[in-house]
Amino acid sequence: MKASARNQFVGTVSEVLLGAVNAEIHLKLKGGDIIVASITKESAESLNIKTGLEVLALVKAPQVIIVADFGGYRVTARNQLKGTVTEVKPGAVNAEVDIELSGGEKVAATVTNDSVETLGLRKGQTVTAVFKAGAVILAVAG
Repeated sequence: MKASARNQFVGTVSEVLLGAVNAEIHLKLKGGDIIVASITKESAESLNIKTGLEVLALVKAPQVIIVADFGGYRVTARNQLKGTVTEVKPGAVNAEVDIELSGGEKVAATVTNDSVETLGLRKGQTVTAVFKAGAVILAVAG
């Protein structure tokens, strides 16, 4: 399968919480980080998602917010993956920022050049990649 989403994480389903309409799926990545996806109950059932299943999680780079310092604040986004900036690739208006997680997985974020400057984003900096559970698309083999 080929996909345009820059972020493609392979994980194992560690928990499935079914609601009346939605399902919350927890995926454990090889480095131990957890990604939470919120999908419809119908989608979870049609994909036959269950604990132990290997799943591909897709997140488009513009959906990823970079936090350099929470300043004591907490955010509602379920996915908060701490890592190290490995590259900042500026463009005409936006930049791609690549972040490596502790397990070796990479997260790409598309942010404005102004944001890169405001946050002082640079290689080697510790940051947190943040995205909402609803921004995660799941795919299974088959």
